[in-house]
Amino acid sequence: MAPLRSGRDGSEFRFRPGGPRPHLRGHCFPASAPGRGGWRPGVGLQGGARRTGPAYDADPEARPPEAQGIPDLTSLGSNSPPASASITLRELFRARKEALELELLTTGISLEGSITNPDLSKPGLALSGYTARFPENCPQVFGKTEMSYLETLEPAEARDRLEALFAHRVPAVFVTRGQEVPDSLLKVAAGADVPVFRSGLVTADFFRACKPYLEDVLAPATTVHGSLADVYGIGLLFTGPSGIGKSECVLSLVQRGHRLVADDLVLVSRRGNDVLMGRAHELQNFHMEIRGIGIVDIASMFGTRATRQRKRVEIIVDLQVWDDDREYDRTGFDREFTSILGVEIPRLIIPINPGKNLTVISEVIAMNQLLAYGGVDVPTRFADGLRRAMNPRDSLIEDYE
Repeated sequence: MAPLRSGRDGSEFRFRPGGPRPHLRGHCFPASAPGRGGWRPGVGLQGGARRTGPAYDADPEARPPEAQGIPDLTSLGSNSPPASASITLRELFRARKEALELELLTTGISLEGSITNPDLSKPGLALSGYTARFPENCPQVFGKTEMSYLETLEPAEARDRLEALFAHRVPAVFVTRGQEVPDSLLKVAAGADVPVFRSGLVTADFFRACKPYLEDVLAPATTVHGSLADVYGIGLLFTGPSGIGKSECVLSLVQRGHRLVADDLVLVSRRGNDVLMGRAHELQNFHMEIRGIGIVDIASMFGTRATRQRKRVEIIVDLQVWDDDREYDRTGFDREFTSILGVEIPRLIIPINPGKNLTVISEVIAMNQLLAYGGVDVPTRFADGLRRAMNPRDSLIEDYE
């Protein structure tokens, strides 16, 4: 087993001969610390590269997690499907009553029923009796078309159609345009314990105002251990082992004019199929933990220009301790991705060793992404230039063609 050494703060760490030095800019990495899971140098979120040699064989604790029986995390956050989010009708009514111009028309019906589907549906063909493809658990929106159609039906027939509609799982009914609601609809809805709301908005405006709110509240979400910063408008999510310097890097970025979103614990939610949004927990309130100093208030120190409520996660910057036995990408062609909530995010592994200026590197990562958004692929363009220089004849032929 690798020998124990004493750190500058009196803690102990394991030093592997020939491996990376444990002190990086004054930080030491404890061999075991309360709440840190016994992290050791060379073992990162992804399990690190496989290592061999005397030091590897002599010290089982220096092996990758999969060699120790620890599962290898292939994605950040939770690997299991996120728990289904929900919002009660009472919460929706309180939160969006004014924005949606809502009025509750039914009395004596509980508002504790939950909405779990952010989609809104219009009954459409269901009012004509065809309910084979009826969307379950979707709030139903009655616009002018639906209400005028009900008026054309005989009272008994209209009641039968509504009863067939409410035989399905309908959490709530919203009548738009401030229209008058017939008693038959209120009675059938009350019999099915479905609350009916009236909105003063036109149907299109109601959809535009309500659906984004439900998508935000009901979005799949998870938590990631790391720090999120807005650098030149690019959301950089810094990950890596505890104590490697994520918070210090983000603090330096804030000092250079960039913005903090979340530190230590990032709440990540999915928007649509390919967008991840990150934010801080409400109790964090733009506070950071800096080892040796304690808790600092970024908003009070640097002002509101240094903070941002939420930001899209666009690149994962994975900080890892330098490993002499591992080959790191030096061209930009070998691109890695990490899955969070089913969304693939580019992941850059940045090896840490003395002399690394993480702040400038982070700014370069953000600016390089801005170039990529503009259609500039620097590695490919550089490789094409080298190929043309080494094969001038081929270049002439291509130009001629």
